Amino acid sequence: MEFGKLPDITHVDFTLRATPPSTYAVLKKHFRAGQPLDCYIGATGWGMKEWVGTVYPAGAKSKDYLQHYARQFNTIELNTTHYRIPTPETIAKWHAEAAPDFRFCPKVPQTISHSRNLGLGSDQIRLFCDAVRQLREKLGCCFLQLPPYFDAMRLPLLEAFLQAFPEDIPLAVEVRHESWFADEKNAESLFLALEKYQVATVITDVAGRRDVLHLSLSTPTAMVRFVGNGLHPSDYTRLDDWAARLREWQAAGLATVYFFTHEPDNLHAPHIAQYFCERLQAENFPVRTRGPQLPADDAPKQMSLF
Repeated sequence: MEFGKLPDITHVDFTLRATPPSTYAVLKKHFRAGQPLDCYIGATGWGMKEWVGTVYPAGAKSKDYLQHYARQFNTIELNTTHYRIPTPETIAKWHAEAAPDFRFCPKVPQTISHSRNLGLGSDQIRLFCDAVRQLREKLGCCFLQLPPYFDAMRLPLLEAFLQAFPEDIPLAVEVRHESWFADEKNAESLFLALEKYQVATVITDVAGRRDVLHLSLSTPTAMVRFVGNGLHPSDYTRLDDWAARLREWQAAGLATVYFFTHEPDNLHAPHIAQYFCERLQAENFPVRTRGPQLPADDAPKQMSLF
């Protein structure tokens, strides 16, 4: 993921800002006393031959990568659907190979997200939703990643899309244009629209765009895209902060979070995912989660500090 990446992070303030009051107001509406947080932790793809021997068993074949991935992680940021709508045969294969508690989070195709009218007036929304619906109980939350040029002036178009999108398909929305956050009224209008249609927000934690780390929720589901910097020490302190923040949000009413770890070339995404899973469990609050179990000699040195 190149969006918001910086060659030098020396002067970046990675502090998590305070949770907006609007987030607590949303969570209060959905408060479930004593209910644990369902935390799904994943990476952005399973086709990593470099993981064979560590994340995957030695000698693992590419045709079996998904099976191995789904036993290490319990979700995936499914980017392949951004480029093509999968066939029924492909969907059936994915469903069969994933573990029972696994959840797929398909990215909305670019024929929708990057089209002039967000796919309205075409059959693309229907075709995509008909396809991912076949994941059945293993469908997590789809997400619409709007292009960098999709600015706040296009909110009416986004609302038209939200109204047309099927209610039975869970959805989250990521916006990137600076105008959404440069004006508080624009941000407020966006999050109110998402709440109206019960669509979740995507929160992106990346060095070069701290404005997209907005911490605003519109439903009791959160989607977090965490972009690390090659296992830099700040990756670990940031995850410590996220674990503590999710504990606070669970106490306030957060039900589900999909947390995706990005690292350069995806090589170290499993390491940082394992660390985050362990940090969550160390927070000692009601949470259901699981993460990779890597060989001890392959774990990053920073993990020994935990």
